[in-house]
Amino acid sequence: MPTTQPYSAQRFSVAPMLDWTDRHCRHFHRLMTGQTLLYTEMVTTGAIIHGKGDYLGFGSEEHPVSLQLGGSNPADLAHCAKLAEERGYDEINLNVGCPSDRVQNGMFGACLMGQASLVADCIKAMRDVVSIPVTVKTRIGIDDQDSYEFLCEFIRQVSENGGCDTFIIHARKAWLSGLSPKENREIPPLDYPRVYQLKRDFSHLTMAINGGIKTLEEAKTHLQHMDGVMVGREAYQNPGMLLSVDQALFGSQAPVKTGPEIIRALYPYIEAELSKGTYLGHITRHILGLFQGVPGARQFRRHLSENAHKAGAGIDVVEQALSMVSQPQEAPVQA
Repeated sequence: MPTTQPYSAQRFSVAPMLDWTDRHCRHFHRLMTGQTLLYTEMVTTGAIIHGKGDYLGFGSEEHPVSLQLGGSNPADLAHCAKLAEERGYDEINLNVGCPSDRVQNGMFGACLMGQASLVADCIKAMRDVVSIPVTVKTRIGIDDQDSYEFLCEFIRQVSENGGCDTFIIHARKAWLSGLSPKENREIPPLDYPRVYQLKRDFSHLTMAINGGIKTLEEAKTHLQHMDGVMVGREAYQNPGMLLSVDQALFGSQAPVKTGPEIIRALYPYIEAELSKGTYLGHITRHILGLFQGVPGARQFRRHLSENAHKAGAGIDVVEQALSMVSQPQEAPVQA
């Protein structure tokens, strides 16, 4: 979609979310917004190098799309980054924010905040072999290492020694023990002012903020202080917010599409995937939240949840679910 201003894709993005932002989800999100930067689920270097599946697959219509990598071995990361660039990804992102035990045992994710020099080595190794941007998604601290000075030193080392010029900051610290990944997304308090201060102190770097953002109005407020906004769970659970992103944040003059228009625009993709043996439910699980607040939304969700996983389920199941939603459904315009 055309824009009136040359905004960076980093201005608004949908966060990498494990088990959620797969290629089916990204295709669906792209139908709603042509400008938003989309992220893959985190993929480990071990899976790419040693796994039997294709962990780098994505559709050409997904651009701009970023691959989030999990790992801490510079050589392995460089190898995977090179493969990703060859496949056509627009960006590589290093996960320095995930607090799960599984991630810690693999020596990647949030625990890497405590090893800024290693993160810098990882970034430099990747930047040495690719021409696309290499970015970092991180927290504001880990465990008791949560001072502003600690955060600044991490950013300084990774930017100066690693050459990273773009950071996405989740405005919570991570507890590496005692809290589950879900609790780590909810219990540590958000500290937006600290992230704003970080941007002021590192004004030469591109910085996006992440954590607890639920509306485009909130995104606009953050953009008064930051270069970009990343939205995670809200964009997945209430994807209707994406319908007007291009108009509200990127200056697009294109008309805002409605939910039913998006669902029907998804039909060719669904039919192509069904012909390859994909189960309908693997695609439709991502669209369940589209009609939040619209009469018939509950029936829409229930019909898909109860029927999309049945053998032979096809487009007719989606069309029947759509018929239960109040029509026509105007897209929510968030000015």
